[in-house]
Amino acid sequence: MIRTTRSAIEPFAARIERELLDMGRVELEVFQINVGRFCNQACLHCHVEAGPGRTEIMEEKTARRIIELLAGAPGVHTFDITGGAPELNSNFRYLAGEARALGREVIDRCNLTVFAELGQEDLATFLADHRIRIIASLPCYTEDNVDSQRGHGVFAKSIDALRLLNDLGYGREGSGLELDLVYNPLGPSLPPAQAELEAQFKTRLKADLGIVFGRLFTITNMPIKRFLWDLERSGKLDEYMNLLAGAFNPAAATGVMCRNLLSVDWRGELYDCDFNQMLEIPVGGRGRTIWDVESLAQFSSGRIAFADHCYGCTAGAGSSCTGEVS
Repeated sequence: MIRTTRSAIEPFAARIERELLDMGRVELEVFQINVGRFCNQACLHCHVEAGPGRTEIMEEKTARRIIELLAGAPGVHTFDITGGAPELNSNFRYLAGEARALGREVIDRCNLTVFAELGQEDLATFLADHRIRIIASLPCYTEDNVDSQRGHGVFAKSIDALRLLNDLGYGREGSGLELDLVYNPLGPSLPPAQAELEAQFKTRLKADLGIVFGRLFTITNMPIKRFLWDLERSGKLDEYMNLLAGAFNPAAATGVMCRNLLSVDWRGELYDCDFNQMLEIPVGGRGRTIWDVESLAQFSSGRIAFADHCYGCTAGAGSSCTGEVS
């Protein structure tokens, strides 16, 4: 049986109480949409357990209700679309296009290989035409490391996609087309310093492959779902949890993304973050859906539901959807 609690560490909720940290919600700024778990990849570290065989897919009525709520929330400046491979959902272009029409920044969390999928030949042009920001997964600048984490042939497809995006202006200074990359460690360790690793990525990708990009975000692997099971099988779960808890950073804790973010899943159920969504821990510990609320304004205050996996976001320099916190 996979454990979801660890007696060897202090519970996260008790830790923040002992530290006297203010960890309540603040003004809502980011609405993160997980359109489902269908993906053309099945990465070893994926906390969503996404893959080609997953059938959880957001329906049109859910997408339309999400846009209604966004339209009534002028303070929400960022609309963050994730998955699975979000672009493979038939509602992706509707969601992205409508959010851009409302004047919001739209983020596409992209695995890069999706551009090679049948029917996605015009995807890159769509993203560029709508000036959608791309945050793309690339765990290393070498082929062996990428393919070992994400599957055979992924690195080559990813580089082809990055060249395509560069040709459209993505990642190039002055273009206004933002292209950022995401790094996850290959195993149970904390990511290195973000600024130093970004410099390495930029040097190697430019020199070796002619690729340019904006920023690199380092994200800690969360001890849930697929990565948790791998830790359990390898006997490294307790060691990893002790590493995270031992590296707890109060400054990172007060800057965690769940304080100004709201997450919604493919069914329309609401969560404090994408990680809580995968564990089915509802927003504030109380189950609500997009049809239960009249406005997103009510999520600009209140409590956040925490559990021990939250140590992953507060270890070291911290970890969020846009990398280091402190």
